[in-house]
Amino acid sequence: MTPTALVLAGSRPGVPDPVARAEGLSHKSLVEVDGQAMLARVVAAVREAGIIACVVATGDAQVAALAADLGCEVLPSAEGPSASVAAAFTRYGAPMLVTTADHALLEGRWIAGFLDDTPPGADVAVLMARREAIERAMPGSRRTYMRFADGEWSGCNLFLLATPRAWPAIETWSAVEADRKRPWRIAMRLGLRTLFDYARGRLTLNDALARLGRRVGLTACAVPARDGLAAVDVDKVEDLADVRRLVAARPAITCISSGCGST
Repeated sequence: MTPTALVLAGSRPGVPDPVARAEGLSHKSLVEVDGQAMLARVVAAVREAGIIACVVATGDAQVAALAADLGCEVLPSAEGPSASVAAAFTRYGAPMLVTTADHALLEGRWIAGFLDDTPPGADVAVLMARREAIERAMPGSRRTYMRFADGEWSGCNLFLLATPRAWPAIETWSAVEADRKRPWRIAMRLGLRTLFDYARGRLTLNDALARLGRRVGLTACAVPARDGLAAVDVDKVEDLADVRRLVAARPAITCISSGCGST
């Protein structure tokens, strides 16, 4: 069954986004990369993956207008990403693919690969990229990594809520958002044994997700990204510069690999 795609395009009330401010726009998803708003690039990737039903959660009037022009349904964003996901999941149900409007490099083949690689029986899947894959695709990239027994990983802002049993994952996400200033409470959700194994370097990424899933009554897994660039989004002005540079270089890379212009 083809999922509904939810694109999160909210913003924190009272907190100016540095990327939007630098570009003189109301929302960073309107910032252009290669002449196209980031939101439009994300929607195009979703459609390229064969997903027709696309919903954009936003509280910005200009973003809402663009989403409507792109043929997307608009859902008012709630207080925080998890609340927006909960509202969308209530309305549209499973399966639901969740991503963000600042995922400017997103490609349809990454989404299709993620869906294909998600194991049968998973209620929730998360796309993750290995550090070496990210650094190979984008040398010098500065990302936040989580260290596990099977390497260092970074998130790719792609989530699959595959079945109705995914509800506890949304509830856990909401609780983590509420406790973001009390990290000890977040840690306790994992359980003492899991924390001990993580501290000793014995826990793989999938072990951690599987244990957390069992604690809330679902099956959760990580899916390795096929391309390290899947972990690159636009959180900072420096990220935007990197993304624009990468996109501008793509025609040259394609030309070199195909030998175009040779005689």
